Amino acid sequence: MKQHIPNAITCCNLVSGCIATYHAFLSNYELALLFIVIGAAFDFFDGMSARLLGVSSPIGKELDSLADDITFGFAPSAVVFSYLVPLTTTLSPLIPFAAFVMAAFSALRLAKFNLDERQALGFIGLPTPANALFWASLIAGMGSSLGSLPIASSHLALCLLAMVAVSCYLLVAEIPMFALKFKHWGWKGNEVKYIFLITCIPMLLLLGISSFAAIIAWYVILSATVNKIQPNHN
Repeated sequence: MKQHIPNAITCCNLVSGCIATYHAFLSNYELALLFIVIGAAFDFFDGMSARLLGVSSPIGKELDSLADDITFGFAPSAVVFSYLVPLTTTLSPLIPFAAFVMAAFSALRLAKFNLDERQALGFIGLPTPANALFWASLIAGMGSSLGSLPIASSHLALCLLAMVAVSCYLLVAEIPMFALKFKHWGWKGNEVKYIFLITCIPMLLLLGISSFAAIIAWYVILSATVNKIQPNHN
């Protein structure tokens, strides 16, 4: 029985992603974000439970990637798609569908992660959960504000599509990014992680639901900066 527990948790992640997608298509962006966060929690605990129970299987690994692409690839793509539809009424109705390219790049990112042995202690490219949280938080927290900016809706749509292109690049880029994994709790060797965690506190307090987007953006900037200063940090 215990060998099925991690896979059952992974399936809960997948179901959470399906529910998030449903709410995305209804423009219920806050609920979409909520279920992406719930899916991320299940994604964390399926791996933990597999380690604690001492069980793993090739099926579990494949199922995990499938669930992740639904929750962290397709669901955020649906959020962006749904938000783009009313912005592109004066443009081609096909433009919003470009958002789903992000789901394809998320799948590619997950496939690379499964085969890349360099990512035991860190990441190469932006993790899919981080990308999903960025988009869901951005649209949920700033959706109405974005729509009220003094620029044409078509220009806003093109700006968001440019950001989608950047996300797709970051998902598969050969850019080392740190992971919040601690071998010990001392400062030395964990400086970047502690700086990141400390600087996230004011974002969480001041930005509310938009804080995830700001935190992920800061995570990418900090990772790129550290990699430039210390190329072998990860």
